[in-house]
Amino acid sequence: MNEEELVEYFRAQVGKDPDMASAVAAIRTLLEFLKRDKGETILGLRESLTWATACLKGVDSSVAVSSGGELFLRFISLTSLEHQDLSRCKKVMEERGELFLEKISMSRNKVAKLCHTFIKDGAKILTHSYSRVVLRVLEKAAAEKKRFSVYVTESQPDAAGRQMAETLKKLNVPVTVVLDAAVGYVLEKVDLVIVGAEGVVESGGIINKIGTYQMALCSKAHNKPFYVVAESFKFVRLYPLNQQDVPDKFKYKADTLKSVKNLSEEHPIIDYTPPSLITLLFTDLGVLTPSAVSDELIKLYL
Repeated sequence: MNEEELVEYFRAQVGKDPDMASAVAAIRTLLEFLKRDKGETILGLRESLTWATACLKGVDSSVAVSSGGELFLRFISLTSLEHQDLSRCKKVMEERGELFLEKISMSRNKVAKLCHTFIKDGAKILTHSYSRVVLRVLEKAAAEKKRFSVYVTESQPDAAGRQMAETLKKLNVPVTVVLDAAVGYVLEKVDLVIVGAEGVVESGGIINKIGTYQMALCSKAHNKPFYVVAESFKFVRLYPLNQQDVPDKFKYKADTLKSVKNLSEEHPIIDYTPPSLITLLFTDLGVLTPSAVSDELIKLYL
């Protein structure tokens, strides 16, 4: 599989199912790459997979693709320590890859099961942008016959919040789209805030769509719970202390990084929310406080 075929396969996966997270599409692509690889040594196979992961990061610079790809490699490459025979090793790698995909495909439902209990009847919820995990949580709450209403931020520059609002309307959930600048105004009306995350960092903070940080600050000021819902494949080995610490490769789209020389004139598409502003994180590993994230991260990457 050359770079062109790899990128094409990845884009086909993303286009095929709009509900699929880009990290899952990347892992599916890496698994297909593994099956087609003609490498003759275990080391060669590992190097090829590392190259393939780097190619995908060049197409989609999101944190989730980076962490998902790294975790996938970690999960399957332990095989090379157990089996010295290449064909046996490759077979076990493929089996483990399928198992990893199966595990992460169930994670959204696990998160929804844990989080929907925190939504009480008659609740007013504020969310940000478009998040498939938040959507699954609200779907679950609606299926449990809970009555609640949602405020969703418009989320510029791509107005992704409008897509979220349209989807919620189809579920017959009362929804209001608010301006990004109106977060502070709306917060006194709401009972809780639920947001997704592109990446969960070692400190227990999150990297998410631009505007999440100001929402968390306003929630703290209004003393409203700020909940984060995210799958464990978004746990990433990063330890930013402020906005400047987040690498540029995550702050801007892959196309922008390739074409723009002076990034200071570009708007970042993500921001960093520190753990002090987060109440709880709902993941497929359980309900975590921000301080418990580092323990889970160590378990994942060991």
